[in-house]
Amino acid sequence: MNSVIDLIFLRYGLEELDNYSIYLEWRLSSDHAPLTISIPIEEQYIHNGKCSVAKGSVEEKVFIKDVIKDFTTIDTSNLIDIESLKIAINSFALAIDRAWEKNSKIVTISRHLKSWWNMNCSRDLEKYRSTRSLVDWKQFKKTVKSTKHIFFDQKIQEISNKARGHWELVNWVKERNLSAVKAIKYNNCSCLEIHDLWNALHFTFNLAQDRYVNVDILDEIPNKSTEEFRKAIAKCNNSSASGPDKLSWSHLKCIINNEACLGNIISIANVCFELGLWLSHFKSSTTIIISKPNKESYDSPKSFQPIILLNTLGKLIEKVISKCLQFSLISNGFIHLCQLGGLKQKSTSDTSVALTHFICSGWTKNNTTSTLAFDIA
Repeated sequence: MNSVIDLIFLRYGLEELDNYSIYLEWRLSSDHAPLTISIPIEEQYIHNGKCSVAKGSVEEKVFIKDVIKDFTTIDTSNLIDIESLKIAINSFALAIDRAWEKNSKIVTISRHLKSWWNMNCSRDLEKYRSTRSLVDWKQFKKTVKSTKHIFFDQKIQEISNKARGHWELVNWVKERNLSAVKAIKYNNCSCLEIHDLWNALHFTFNLAQDRYVNVDILDEIPNKSTEEFRKAIAKCNNSSASGPDKLSWSHLKCIINNEACLGNIISIANVCFELGLWLSHFKSSTTIIISKPNKESYDSPKSFQPIILLNTLGKLIEKVISKCLQFSLISNGFIHLCQLGGLKQKSTSDTSVALTHFICSGWTKNNTTSTLAFDIA
């Protein structure tokens, strides 16, 4: 007589081992007995809202005004040591937090969310819902139509004024749908826990940690001027995502238009140079992990790209430092002529021209040019 073995595969150590059942009486004429298992599933609340300040709204203007008001009261005239510097930057962070809590509103994120919707639409919709009159319904539709026209006219104007222009309308610069992702593997082990996933991403993309850095070079950086800060922020994209400090470039541009605020920022930056200290506030960041397109498998950390969102004030000071260092390196002849990446007034076109020049020079000598390309991270 043949026998059939029915099996249930369970993970050792889980409570499900005590919740399985074998129903022999349900078998009837079949060779298989039904096997059941009870898996406890707890109800979880998925938070789909976030605090936000609408761009161009009255709340945004009040938010910037409150930050400027609090930041001008911070005394930066006696920044002589690390402790006083930390107190000043903490006061700046608290000023932003207070203004944000006062003016931000919770926005529910859903697939029905409309970027053109504003308070006028909400007002007229609520009015129609309370009266249910045809006149209010027509007024609501009129408001929606007018709001859409204003919003999309502004979008068209913004796109036409940007350097990339119409390229922002093509598919490959828009948001990408998430790909089907398997469990990420690191060192041949699947990352099933948040801690394991964090370690996999951390040790893959953060290889420069604990690398020695000579901070004595900061001694050669002179004190910064207001003009340098204004030039550094002038070309920053207002639509860039903000970091943990919730300040966008457009907010910071309004803040540094105030002479007192700009003076405080310059004082903080100059003391950082003198003390050779980069404050933890500037290092605070939010990491967004996005998938790289057209990958065969997404079970490796290298199939993803981390995007680091730093605090905006720290990024501004970094831009000023970078420009100063680049000027010193180029003026002293430390940059090779073939170095084109990461330099001002250099672009992909210069690389193409240089490569074409090498090829054409080889042709004049009846030589064949070979190119070896590799990526250095």
